[in-house]
Amino acid sequence: MDRMIYLAMSGAKATMQRQDIVAHNLANASTTGFRAELQAFRAVPVVGEGASTRVFALESTPGYNAAPGPVQSTGRALDVAMKGNAWLAVQALDGTEAYTRAGNLDLNTDGQLTTSSGLTVLGDGGPITIPANSELKIGADGTISAKTGNQRPQVVGRLKLVTPEAPLTRGTDGLFRAAEDLPADQTARLQDGALEGSNVSAIESMVAMIAAARQFEQQMKMLQSAQDKEQAASKLLSST
Repeated sequence: MDRMIYLAMSGAKATMQRQDIVAHNLANASTTGFRAELQAFRAVPVVGEGASTRVFALESTPGYNAAPGPVQSTGRALDVAMKGNAWLAVQALDGTEAYTRAGNLDLNTDGQLTTSSGLTVLGDGGPITIPANSELKIGADGTISAKTGNQRPQVVGRLKLVTPEAPLTRGTDGLFRAAEDLPADQTARLQDGALEGSNVSAIESMVAMIAAARQFEQQMKMLQSAQDKEQAASKLLSST
């Protein structure tokens, strides 16, 4: 009876955690450059006297799906889609260097290049400042050229593109980081006037959500069965 309760309880908790991850992925099915979180179960022994044979099943997130999302042409000068395993370097709110695949860029009031969420985009030499009232062109290698009026285009900076050799770690802010700042990859390339979409499959996520809901119902039935058996055993013992 005790083992049945532990199994059902830990299974229901793990299923709820899985449901949270699937729901998070589904909510970001249309987020630019989003990488779907992966789910996995791991067994964790219960620590305590008399519980050495009890094991919890916990949901863990071993990483993310590194498959690229679909690239859609936008024609906007400040939209870029990284090719291959290239990532765009940005400055996170905590001041650290982080990486993203979201290439919908913008300009702030100071003329600095930022992401759509306001994070500073890093160049090879730091933040990139764009001259006022200039027409921009981003090259395949990340080079940014600005043309003001009838003047000839001038290079004002180059996006810092990196190619990590090991998988990055997703932070709570949705950005990705490495153990240490990565050097700029001069061979990394991007596509201008385009954006990479989320690699989340809405259909697969919906199926996974339904499966998790049914699994949770089965765990609840196990708990109800354990309670019924406990009541029957108590009634049997009280009648003797």
